[in-house]
Amino acid sequence: MQLVFPWLQFGLCVVAIGLAGPVLTRSGQAIARLTGMSASWVGLIMLATATSLPELFTGISAVTVADAPNIAMGDALGSCIFNLVMVAVLDTLSRDTPVWRRIDQGHILTASFGIILISFVGVLVLIARSDLNFRIAHVSVYSPLLVVLYVVAMRAAFFYERRPERVTSVLDDDEKEGSSLKRALVRYILSAAVIGGAGAWLPFVGLEIAQVMGWKTSFVGTLLVAGATSLPELIVTLSALRMGSADMAIGNLLGSNLFAILVIALDDIAYTQGSFFAVVSPTHAVTAFAASIMAGLCIVGLLYRPGNRFFGLFGWISLLLLAVYLLSSYVIYLYGH
Repeated sequence: MQLVFPWLQFGLCVVAIGLAGPVLTRSGQAIARLTGMSASWVGLIMLATATSLPELFTGISAVTVADAPNIAMGDALGSCIFNLVMVAVLDTLSRDTPVWRRIDQGHILTASFGIILISFVGVLVLIARSDLNFRIAHVSVYSPLLVVLYVVAMRAAFFYERRPERVTSVLDDDEKEGSSLKRALVRYILSAAVIGGAGAWLPFVGLEIAQVMGWKTSFVGTLLVAGATSLPELIVTLSALRMGSADMAIGNLLGSNLFAILVIALDDIAYTQGSFFAVVSPTHAVTAFAASIMAGLCIVGLLYRPGNRFFGLFGWISLLLLAVYLLSSYVIYLYGH
């Protein structure tokens, strides 16, 4: 039972997220339809925030209760590369038309901000042990800048979606008949609460699994935690694709990456034992730069919109995304702590 119980908890969390994920997606679609918001914006803000709650809870608890800053940093950056690998999964599952030809090019804006924020964190991890590690008390002076950049990214995305050529018309009264914005919001909040609660519990279950299985928490545990906290994004993204809203799916993934960087800034503020960026392993920079490269590949896909596939399944952008992910994971395995 000591071996089975953690896996049983893991399964229950997966089932809860699996049931709540489609409800969250349908609620997001209803809110977009009733308010005139674009699917991209709903995915970027509403879905990304709901599915990123596990990273927030895990990061804060890791740097306060568990005193494990490497888990916090590894979870946030690991979630970024997991999210970008999911883009390759979406492309593979989009059998009729490559996903790059189904989604709006406006996602280039979000992906570009992702490169800026994630690369910034990679540089901070490398320079934190030098004289450039400026701090006010225990908080790095760069963390408030990360928060500001996140707000700027959200503001830019908001005003981009409000441009006249992109505004979606709000439904008229006849179309709203039988629909209720209040009901959609209540369903969104409830499903987000289920996903947030189950997702927040997943990392602790993951670490318990690593312990009972005899796995090293320094490497396998961190990857398991990152994979566990990315599970809500996976299920919600697949639900959005299945419901025909590829833009909402991509918006969720790219928005979750931006939120993960915000979480890192909050982790630094919550970590009172010293300099958060200085105590974490410098190998986290590998993950950060790998995520930046993968986001760059997504921009290439959005601009070039490739249609060729290998074996009728894998586009070359998707293969490169997977290759960068595997290579970075191998480097962390060799040199991580």
